[in-house]
Formats: sequence, structure tokens, C-alpha cells
Amino acid sequence: MNSEHQTATSVRTTCPYCGVGCGVSAGPGQVAGDQQHPANQGRLCVKGSALHETLVPAGRLLQPRLAGVDSDWSEALKAASGAIREAVATHGPGSVAFYLSGQLLTEDYYVANKLAKGFVGTPHVDTNSRLCMSSAVAAHKRAFGEDCVPGCYEDVERADLLVLAGSNAAWAHPVLYQRMKAASRQGRRVVVIDPRRTATAELADLHLKLKPGTDTILFNGLLVWLADNSGLDQGYIARHCHGFEETLEAATQAAPSARSVAEQCDLPVADVETFYQWFAQTPRTVTGFSQGINQASAGTDKCNSIINCHLATGRVGLPGAGPFSLTGQPNAMGGREVGGLANTLAAHMDYDSPGARTSVARFWGTDRIPEVPGLKAVELFEAVHRGEIKVLWIMGTNPAVSLPESAHVREALARCPTVIVSDCMAETDTTAYADILLPAAGWGEKDGTVTNSERCISRQRAFLPLPGEVKPDWWIMANVARELGYGKAFDYRKPADIFREHAALSGIAVQASGSRRQFDIDCLKTLSDFDYEQLQPVQWPVSLAPDGRITGTSRLFDQGGFATPDGRARLVPIHTVNAGQQPSSAQPLVVNAGRIRDQWHTMTRTALAPRLLAHRQEPFIEVHPNDAEALTLAEGELGRLTGRNGGEYVGRIRVTSDQRPGEVFVPIHWNSQFASKGTATDLMMAVTDPVSGQPEGKHGVARLQPVPSRWHARVMRRPASGWQPELASPAGYWARQPLSHSESWWLAGNQPVDWELEADAWLGGAAQVVMGDVACGRFRAARIVDGQLQAVLLVAPSASELPDLAWLDQCFEAECLSPEQRQCLLAARAVDGENTGALVCSCFQVGENQIAKAIQAGDDSVEALGQALKCGTNCGSCIPELRGLLSNCSAPEAAEVS
Repeated sequence: MNSEHQTATSVRTTCPYCGVGCGVSAGPGQVAGDQQHPANQGRLCVKGSALHETLVPAGRLLQPRLAGVDSDWSEALKAASGAIREAVATHGPGSVAFYLSGQLLTEDYYVANKLAKGFVGTPHVDTNSRLCMSSAVAAHKRAFGEDCVPGCYEDVERADLLVLAGSNAAWAHPVLYQRMKAASRQGRRVVVIDPRRTATAELADLHLKLKPGTDTILFNGLLVWLADNSGLDQGYIARHCHGFEETLEAATQAAPSARSVAEQCDLPVADVETFYQWFAQTPRTVTGFSQGINQASAGTDKCNSIINCHLATGRVGLPGAGPFSLTGQPNAMGGREVGGLANTLAAHMDYDSPGARTSVARFWGTDRIPEVPGLKAVELFEAVHRGEIKVLWIMGTNPAVSLPESAHVREALARCPTVIVSDCMAETDTTAYADILLPAAGWGEKDGTVTNSERCISRQRAFLPLPGEVKPDWWIMANVARELGYGKAFDYRKPADIFREHAALSGIAVQASGSRRQFDIDCLKTLSDFDYEQLQPVQWPVSLAPDGRITGTSRLFDQGGFATPDGRARLVPIHTVNAGQQPSSAQPLVVNAGRIRDQWHTMTRTALAPRLLAHRQEPFIEVHPNDAEALTLAEGELGRLTGRNGGEYVGRIRVTSDQRPGEVFVPIHWNSQFASKGTATDLMMAVTDPVSGQPEGKHGVARLQPVPSRWHARVMRRPASGWQPELASPAGYWARQPLSHSESWWLAGNQPVDWELEADAWLGGAAQVVMGDVACGRFRAARIVDGQLQAVLLVAPSASELPDLAWLDQCFEAECLSPEQRQCLLAARAVDGENTGALVCSCFQVGENQIAKAIQAGDDSVEALGQALKCGTNCGSCIPELRGLLSNCSAPEAAEVS
């Protein structure tokens, strides 16, 4: 590693979480924000700042496994290539499919696409990015002629009006949210469009809490209002656009007036008109949109309805103005560049791009490129279920949890003759179905590039050795290709070899598609290994300055010149409104699913850092107070959602007016590794957008019922004890919460339990300390061996009576319990210990009770709390909750919590 990028303790790399693409200065045991990276300028969110805590050996897959038995690479490569070769020979290339991930580096993605489409000859290559941003891709292509985000992060700071649609940036893109917040100034306004009041709404001057699925109505209405109130840029439309008249006509039919919009969106007329007036009056307007827009059965239309308004006002690609797709994954855009989506070929070329197949085939030296696009994610797994796919290779993703109707997906995986999974973790919901399990490099071990939401290519550099028999994804695929006889085309020795080829193909695409093609990194094809190592963050399209410096491009289309044959953008008529699945008497509630602050996707990485599970410790269901009262649901008790497809989700009830009545929210992260019934996608129907194929992941319907529970319990045991909660409580509820020094579980059940008789089985042996009030349903016991704490069981009739486990967790660290610790075990706190309360600040482990005491003592602002407790002074993600506590916690209330 070159000295410029590596000191004795750190390497400059990138964060593996969201699409913001933050730079990280990392080394074994420590991470910090990279001060020089343009995306974050030294900032990190709580997940990023805890990355070093996830670099643990626990759960790693360290060598290949065949049929569940440890093997070696020679046998594994033969098995994988043999399965592919046999399927192609017997059933044709289309019997093989690849399912990729935005977690892959661009070099990995490139090799996967080349192997599958170029040499195996299958078009069936899709990615979990289909689930998060494919509607934005389709909308960009319809409007601009190419999948291009026209703006950059600086624009969200320079905008005088920032509109956030379907984006909880405070939790999903925290560092970019910090930049938005830091840009607050006199005259700047923020509008948040979201059915829920999220942490992001704390930034809002106006929150439009619209009815789910009515976003196209809102933006169609905006276009009509602009036309009726001299808010259009007619000159720009005439010079640079097609389709305006048809688009306005369709918008007028759908949303003829602000009053009509208000009625259809369930919003106050005054709020709608205020938004429209602000948009019309503010040339520097950025509309940032994310999963709340994309993950819908009309996601592409939603995106285009936003882009239409920007095109009609000439606000595209200008400083502080433009539509901005906020991408979910760290390298979703890199995957788009290389053709990782089933309907694309490579280098932003589609199957029907003139000359594309011929150009790519010649470049790769193959004659096996398919003639038509492949199956998109939901269709792909349907084909697996039908038996049409004989070999499925899954890389770096967990479709058994992330795809809708996930029970159906798991059934498909079980039916597939050969499932190959490349992953860094040994046990996920998906690896359980692997016939061939291949140990892939994880974050800190990978070397290559990623592209973030603003088209910025950054180097992800390795700073850890590959453990065991672990290999990079590109190495695995290149060696399978060699086993298949394609070694010459995959003769890569390092990631730089792959990147140079990827860059050269972008130049071929520009030649084939015309000079208006925006994705162009051709000048990087001559990078030396040294130059590749030195590569600084740069936004495409990329060029070389006369002095040889690499120069990027911050904004696109500032002078028009769109990537269409005639250089004009297309406004897209949005004729119909698809509001998604609608509730019924059987499923009367709308279900919204989404991310939470401290977790990432299906928790395979973030759950390795115990403090990231302290903020939200188990699956939950947010319910409006009116619905909670009508359904006799109490705060902190358990509820069960049952979806239209019969899928179930059980979680802890959180009563909040942040929800609209008739709607609930559930997090997407929990799975069968961490909860008995916590997989949100079990509720979601496999309904997809007809243009993009993106599933409606944020909008389902369900009925909600209380879960009767005779008892609630917490169990703590030493790590790697092998205890299975479902064996102790087969019909009950459980959720696993790893702690710093122990494993813990939340449990509940309705069956009677004789705790005095059964406690030993739950503790793994005889209890040495017991305290019980059986008549009142309370019981506590601990098992101690040779002075060392082994297990603790705490039982109460209500979950609210169960104590915080932080102090007990520290007791598991002790080689021998002190007399004081032993005395206080069943009280679950030291004699003079403080109950910190529910965690608010993950960075500094500050709880509600500590904050309430500080408020009672006179720390009556976010700044004062930060000075007293440090909360809110690092990543800032907890600031909305701090403000909520400040507004809700009066001095008398604060005194009571102590």
C-alpha cells in the first residue's frame, strides 16, 4: 500500500453502508472519517463510526463448504463450474442465474456480468439494487436518455428550497442529512413529503403527511399549478424538452387543482398551496427522493413526476437545483455502470442500444451474449420456484429476507437443484440453502472501487489480511471462469486489471452510442497500478486535463444536451395513479416498512456491534394512538401483523402520533437469525412496478392483533453457548440481542411455565441464586460456575418490568464475581448504580433517564445536553430525539424518572 494512503495505523477507504459513499480512515481496531473525502469531509454516522466493532471473527465463513461439509478451493471451484457446465449443456444457458449485490465492488460486479452474459450466455443477472433504485434508473432513462443523476451533494447545501420526498435522510443517509442541516440559513426552506413524521421532519419548515401512494398526484398537481401561475420556464421547455403538452394534459386530468390534490392526498389545502408557491418562487430547488418514492408499484411514474417539474422549470444540473436520487447501497451505481441489472448489457448500454451487443461481444471476445434481457429479481425467483433455473449463484446478499413474499423465496431456494452462495458470513437466512458455500472477502479485506449517489468513484482499499481461505469475489469468479475454459478472458491478477478494462469499455460505449453518452471513464483505461492505487475520488464523466490531471464533472445537463438522439429531455405523461395495495376489511391497515437509524439491511454486519442494537433492541410496530386504542394495544406489549399472503410479523408495540391513523410502520432488518417472526418482507406481496420491475417494498396491507402473553422474560448466557430459544419456548416470541460480553434474548409466551422446575434448562445448569414470587408471575435466577457468571433468567408479567441489562452484561466479563456483584445479581444493578433508561445516543451510550436528569438540572437545549453528556455531538443522528425529550420532559417529569 502506498504511503500516501497508509500510515502506520490507517488506510483511506470507503464506508460499506449507504449510498452517500463516505470516506473512512481505517485500521485494525479504529475508524475515523476521512477529512479529505468530498462526500463526508470527516463526518461519520453511528454505523460508520462503529465499523471497527464489526471486524470480529465471530460468524465468519473461512473456508468453502460443499453440502454443509468443509472443503477446499480446488473441490469448490470444480463443483461450481461443474454445476454450471451441466446446466448449460442439459437445459441451456438460461437455466443459470446470478443474483448480485450493491455490496460488491465495481470490479467484482464487472467480472460477474462478463462471466454471466458474455461467456455462460445467460441474460439472468440481476441485483438486490433492483429492490432500492431501479425505478429511479428507469425514470432517468425515460427523461434524460441515460441513467444519470444530474447533480451533486453540494447542491443540497446550495438549494434555497430542499424538498425531501420519501426520504428519511436523518436515518438512511445520516451524513448527507448533517450537510443539509448544517446548510440551514435565513430564507432557506425544507419541505418533507412523507406519510410518517420521521427524524428528518425535524428539519422541515413544512411536512406534507400525505396519504401513501399519492405522490404522483402531488407532483402532477404541482406541474398544473406552475402552468396556471406563470411558474414554467417556457424558453427552456422549447429549447431542451419534448412531451410537455401531453404531460401537462395528463397532469391536469389527474390533479386539476390544489384543492383536488389536497382531497386525494389527504392534506390541508393551505399546505399544498404553500408548497406549490415555495417551489414556484425558488429557482434553486433540489428534490431529493429515495425509497419512499422508488419502492412502489408506480415508482417509475413517481420519479418521473418529480423530474417533470424540474424540467418544466429548467431546474436540472444547475448549482442548487435539480432532481436527486438518493441511492440506498454503497455501490448500487457502480453495479449500474457495469450492467448489473438484468435489462442492461454493460457500460450503460441496453440490449436494444444500436450496435451494443456487437460492440461488447467484440470487446470481450465472445459470441455468447444473449439477444434479449433477463429476468428481474422478483421474476427471477419465480422462475427458480417453477424449476426453470437449475443453478443460482447469489453473491453478497440475503434474498431469503430482503425480497417480498420471502417465505415463497425460501421455498424457491429449497427447490433449486444447485444454489451457490458467496458470502463473508457463515450463517444467514440465505446461506442455509447453499449447496456450495464460498468464503468471500468482507469490508476491510476488499480492494477496488465504488460509485456513490453523486457519481463519485472512490477507492475502497484493504487494510486487513484475508483470513482463512477467504478470497475476493472477483478472484472466485475468475477462477470459476478458468474451470469453464474461459481463462484467457479472465486473466486478471489484481483489481486494477479489471478497472482498466471496465474503463476501456465505457469508451467503446461512447463510440457506439454517440457523443452525448455521459458515463465515460475511458481516460482511466491507461492508469498504471501506481495511479490506480493513488486514485482520488472523482465524479464521472471523467477527462484528462492538459497537464495530465484527472478531472471530474460535478453537474450534468447544465446547458441541456441530454443523452438522447436529439439531445432533448423527455417529459413523461403520468396518466393514471397507482396508489398501491389498498386495505380491506380483512387487512384494514397500510404497512410501511423501512430502515432504522443504527441498523443496515439484514443485520449480518451491524448486529456484530452490540451498541448498534441498543437503540432499537427488537422488532417493533409503530401504531397511531387511535388504532392502538381501537385494537386494545398497549405500549410495550406485543402485536401480530398478518398480511394478505398469510405472512406474519410479531413486534413490540410503539404508540406514536408520528403515524397516520390506519397505518403502521415496521423495520426491515430483523430475520430468522434474530427474531421468531420479525421478517417484514413476509408481509409484503410481490407486486412490482411495470416499468422498472422494482417491488412495492414499502407498502403492504395487514391486520393487527395483540399477542396474549402470560409472561415476559430476558435470558442472558455466555457467548457461543449454543442455546436455542425456540427449543425452550416453541410457541412463543423471541428476539436475540447480542451484548458486549453475553448473548441475550427477549422472550414471551402464553403457556404456563413452572419456573422453579424449568429454570435450570433455560440456564444451562443448576441455578445458584434464585428469587421468585410465583403468585405474581415474577422469577429471577442466575447460574454461577467457579465464581464466573454463566447465565441469568429474569421473568415478569410485563416487559416493562424487565430491567436494563447493561450492568449484568458487565458481570459476564468478570473472571470471578465480586461479593458485591453476586449480592446485586438479581437486582440487575449495582447498589448505587443508575438505570440509564432506553438508549438515545448510540455514539456515547446515553439513555433517556440520564437526559431527563440533565434537563431537570437545567440543561435545556441540545447544545447544553451535548456539553453535559456528549450526546448529539458526534454523528448527530440522535438530535431529533433529544429535541423530542426536551419538548416532552418538563422538570417535574424529569425528577420522577430518577
